[in-house]
Amino acid sequence: MSKRDIYPAGVPCWVTNLQHDVPAATAFYRELFNWEMQPAPADMAPYALARLRGLAVAGIATAPDFDLPPAWITEVRTADLPATVGAVQDAGGEVLIAEVDFGSIGKLGVFTDPGGAAFCAWEAGDRQGAQLVNEPGAWSMSALQTDDTERAANFYGAVFGWQTEAFGPATLFRQPGYFGGEESQPVPRDVVAVMMPAERPQKWGVDFWIDDIQHAVDDVRRLGGSVLTEPYDAPPTFTQAVVADPGGAVFTLSQLHAP
Repeated sequence: MSKRDIYPAGVPCWVTNLQHDVPAATAFYRELFNWEMQPAPADMAPYALARLRGLAVAGIATAPDFDLPPAWITEVRTADLPATVGAVQDAGGEVLIAEVDFGSIGKLGVFTDPGGAAFCAWEAGDRQGAQLVNEPGAWSMSALQTDDTERAANFYGAVFGWQTEAFGPATLFRQPGYFGGEESQPVPRDVVAVMMPAERPQKWGVDFWIDDIQHAVDDVRRLGGSVLTEPYDAPPTFTQAVVADPGGAVFTLSQLHAP
């Protein structure tokens, strides 16, 4: 269980659920994860800040005008957003939005990598990122699914300085010098994301911990979502399931078992 108050550059720091119906998504996740939802002021586009035990864990926002279906989007911390924009372009990615200025809160850039997977970069102001991670109801990890792991490794290495290491069928993205994660985790504590081989389309996914995965899967169905993959063993310490919210945004649930 982890509280966080700062994220170094190159470390994923936040996740946002982009939706066409923010109120419906807010109701779904409020009940699924017991999130406390803080709505945006009435004069702003629909948005909800999710909190767990009073600490910020995720956002639910209105999907932008360009053609992105409802999805969970990962934001990676940057110390210099214009420099990240240039790095994305130089490495063969696409800049969808170079900068969204949220005033004192921070600045956001929206991109796709060479395989088409959407992600964001966050230059922090007052909001550094998720204040709580790696506990039931909170975000734990983001994973890239790609049909070209070498291309992806080269791209994210050039943009964020990530290094790769094989881990069974997966590839770990490591950020040298970073110390995060949990003491009991089976991978090095500088791991910031995971890459899995998969058929196209290439995309980023997010994982949330849960304390009772079968109960959570039942709740997903009851609340109007769908179960894409029933709970399965994910050695060495997890049971996982792949689900989608009523808008179609896909995410995974993980129940951690004692070693």
